[in-house]
Amino acid sequence: MRIIGLDVGTKTVGIAISDAMGWTAQGVDTVRFRSEQYEDAVQAVLAHIATLKPERIVIGMPKNMDGSIGHAGERTQLFAELLAQQSELPIVFWDERLSSIQAERMLLEADLSRKKRKQVIDKMAAVVILKSYLDSL
Repeated sequence: MRIIGLDVGTKTVGIAISDAMGWTAQGVDTVRFRSEQYEDAVQAVLAHIATLKPERIVIGMPKNMDGSIGHAGERTQLFAELLAQQSELPIVFWDERLSSIQAERMLLEADLSRKKRKQVIDKMAAVVILKSYLDSL
């Protein structure tokens, strides 16, 4: 079963996809959009869904360190609601605390320049979120 993973930000959505067996996660794209114009981002994600044909969507849920949902989590929920209105795929929220930090460390270990890290950080965060979810199954 292929699963698509999303890391939703204020101006970008990182996208990752699993292999058919659900063992690995690969980065696909970083969708850029005007700040909090989620309708545009949803359309871009739907285009990837049509191409990649996943059976489930995993969206990273940014929680505060105490587990509560703050402003970023509310924005993610709004994005998920807009996506759910146009897709029949099941949506699963996955705790993404520290996923961006983990992605940044991986990119630093790969010795990528700051400019290149900035270009792929959201896609890599989506990979981290999706891989964490896959590992839990």
